[in-house]
Amino acid sequence: MRTRLPGLVLRPYRGLSDAAEMFRIFTAANEADGVDERTSEAGLVNWLTHPGKGFDPAHDLAFVEVDGEVVGYGWTLWVDTTDGLREYVSRGHVHPAWRRQRVGTAILERNEARMRGVAAGHDTHRTKVMGTFAPERRPGAIALVTSHGYQPVRFFFDMLRPTLDEVEVRPLTEGLALRPVTDRPGYRRLFDADAEAFMDHWGGFDASDEAFEEFLGEPDFDPTLFVIAWDGDEIAGAVINVIDRNENEMLNRSRGLLASVFVRRPWRRRGLASALVARSLLLLRERGMTSAWLGVDADNPTGALGVYERAGFAVHSRASAYRKPMEPDR
Repeated sequence: MRTRLPGLVLRPYRGLSDAAEMFRIFTAANEADGVDERTSEAGLVNWLTHPGKGFDPAHDLAFVEVDGEVVGYGWTLWVDTTDGLREYVSRGHVHPAWRRQRVGTAILERNEARMRGVAAGHDTHRTKVMGTFAPERRPGAIALVTSHGYQPVRFFFDMLRPTLDEVEVRPLTEGLALRPVTDRPGYRRLFDADAEAFMDHWGGFDASDEAFEEFLGEPDFDPTLFVIAWDGDEIAGAVINVIDRNENEMLNRSRGLLASVFVRRPWRRRGLASALVARSLLLLRERGMTSAWLGVDADNPTGALGVYERAGFAVHSRASAYRKPMEPDR
């Protein structure tokens, strides 16, 4: 077994000053791997300042240093999933200049130790598993997690509509009307409707008060971009759209994100999702965007993949969720 890199140490999160190091490493990693997503320091600060029961940076986030230089970071969280599990999730990033020197291994092994310790303190009827996630464009990450026993269990697509030309708009379902939300109670109703709809999807959705506050605190939170269908006083479905101006500037593009597309159960199978997606594309075009993207579960049970393909989206990249049985605390 190879030994650790000389001078490598793991240290805990020290506060918001660490956001700059996280931004630097995340950006370099995505550039190296051809992953065309970016973050911002403001976005990281928003995440770090809204801890919840499943994630607290003071305990769940750690940094790898070599002779005082931050070369990677990792974090853990846990969530109760819609398939009846309690999943303890490991994530992390390594600066490209320090890859293949066991930095990623140090992060994963630290994260697994943290997850085992947290799981040991949880009294739950749910089966406990370890999980992680990796895009296909990170072969090193895939090799690392599979060498530690993780197996792919679900597949996801990032889908791209390269232009916003020729958008076909379907009539809105009869009896429904489009109406914005403009205040905190309205934002909460939208957030809760989104969470309810996604209870039918694979994985876990954090619907806590802390997650709602993080939603409101996003640097590009813009309710004028939301397309919301109402049936009287009930939200039937919506698309929460985002224009990430920092990401667009860094990648020299004008792309909008359909961050969440949902229709609640009583209003499904009526063409509502297609109508909302088309109106979202028009809205993004009106705001100066020239392309749009979204993420989808390849096995989405509501037929979302077909909806997006008919709306002009095509698969741009792929990723997988991985799991393995929870190991006992050592």
